[in-house]
Amino acid sequence: MNNPRIRPALRRRPLLLAASALALLTPLTACGGSDTAAGDGKTLRLWHYEDKDGALGKAWDAAIAEFKKTHPDVKVVFERKTFEQIQQNAGMILNSDKAPDVMEYNKGNATTGLLAKQGLLTDLTPLVQDNGWDMKISEDASVTARYNADGEMGGEKWYGIPNYGEFVLTYYNDDLFKKHGVDKPTDFKSFEAALAKFKAAGVTPLANAGNDHPAGHWLYLLALSKANATWVDNYQLYLGKVDFHGPEMTYAVDKYQEWLDKGYFDKKDVGLKGNDMTEQFVAQKRPIMVGGNWWFGGLSTDITNFQWSTAPYPGSDDTLGSGGNHWVIPTKAKNKKLAEDFIAITMSNKIQKLIGEKGNIPLVAKPEDITNPKSRQLINAFAQSHKNGGLSFYPDWPVTGYYDTWVAATQNLMNGGKPDTVLDELAGPYEKYLATRP
Repeated sequence: MNNPRIRPALRRRPLLLAASALALLTPLTACGGSDTAAGDGKTLRLWHYEDKDGALGKAWDAAIAEFKKTHPDVKVVFERKTFEQIQQNAGMILNSDKAPDVMEYNKGNATTGLLAKQGLLTDLTPLVQDNGWDMKISEDASVTARYNADGEMGGEKWYGIPNYGEFVLTYYNDDLFKKHGVDKPTDFKSFEAALAKFKAAGVTPLANAGNDHPAGHWLYLLALSKANATWVDNYQLYLGKVDFHGPEMTYAVDKYQEWLDKGYFDKKDVGLKGNDMTEQFVAQKRPIMVGGNWWFGGLSTDITNFQWSTAPYPGSDDTLGSGGNHWVIPTKAKNKKLAEDFIAITMSNKIQKLIGEKGNIPLVAKPEDITNPKSRQLINAFAQSHKNGGLSFYPDWPVTGYYDTWVAATQNLMNGGKPDTVLDELAGPYEKYLATRP
């Protein structure tokens, strides 16, 4: 298997309520009562952390129902955890007799990779190959599910099964485009032309949030528009030197500053959070928003008074994104065969189609099978972005704690900081980390 870009990962996901290890052992939501028959092939213990009203939560509920139909003699003991519960305590729990049979887990070297290296996760490669999932899930989307003996992503062995994908794309307010006579962009030149026309009409075109990940996503997206695969691999994999004052990052900070000066971004957005950015779009204050597909479901619910659409960002072939989190089977799981059967159901056409219909991105469903037009548009955009290896992960993944650096640096730029100073700010922690690597 040829490895595409392999990038260290710290999943950028909104963290939910923290809880103690004791709370992790206490069921929050359960189906079927206490597990008194674990290990006899009659009980499946399952954990996940998806909200019950979200696309994935609904999909996993449907998968559980399907599992019960196909396994009528099996009791399902389901516990809904928080993301942080599992994130903070998984190593301890999976090394005990309290390990579930199957659970949703965070992708990355510091999470799935670490537990795999410690021998706490089952090698799922035979399951993947027997079901042909390695042929259905692209290598670009499966990187974070495969690990080597050192627990680094992109290895030959599968320790997780991803069901969905994630990426950053463009959201357009179609009504505002029509109102102001602005053509929908098809490339970067027409994108900037649209920004200029909106601004001339007195409309700030771009939604943004300086005190959260969106501003950093914008900066990295601009850098990706001038980067090649080698630069991305050097940045994420430490395969070669990264010059933060080179053409890629220099272009990004210069273009960002240019858009600030022209009023395409509002400097007052420097203190906003991601939810504030989406509210700008929902309230029709900004006609264009660039953000992750994780906003899609909420927008579908919240927007009732105007037409909107999605498309790949037209300024770059690469975008931020990856395969989603995945199912893992702990080494100490008592009913691994039942766990495998459940995972297979989540990969079935029925459940994959449901994921798509409810507003997420299924990895093995075809866009033409999705009847929801907006969801199909989203899935097509994801397919277009990743078909040629265009998922370049996230800018804060290479260095632990780097997320805060990116937030501070983009805020500095929005507050009038000099581009060279901002680049130095980004380079410092990265180069310090490289100097400490063996």
